[in-house]
Amino acid sequence: MERNQSHRQVANMRKALFDQRYLDEQFVQLEELQDDVNPNFVEEIVTLFYRDSTRLILNIEQALEKSSLDFSKLDTYMHQLKGKTTRCKRTFQQLKKEYSTLKKKLETYFQFARQIGPVETACRSSY
Repeated sequence: MERNQSHRQVANMRKALFDQRYLDEQFVQLEELQDDVNPNFVEEIVTLFYRDSTRLILNIEQALEKSSLDFSKLDTYMHQLKGKTTRCKRTFQQLKKEYSTLKKKLETYFQFARQIGPVETACRSSY
């Protein structure tokens, strides 16, 4: 009974991440690649993303602090991080906030999911 409740709780956490638009179809596609051979595939990919993007955020922050902005370099960093360029410090601060929020939410989700074991998650209709 408790295990079923835990599975429902993980499913509800996942649904909330989709409802709040922290996750999208790309997350589902990653889940579809996860299997018994690599049951933590999605978590590993997310961990790699945060490791790489932490460096990019630091590079962007350092570039924004310079008195003469190198927009070409900023454009490259932002494109790598987000897929399109924004050149506004306020937008970057919002990006950092959302990045941090999502990281915390996903860490909690993965930690809880690991505690209860494998869960059937790759389902488009659940969000």
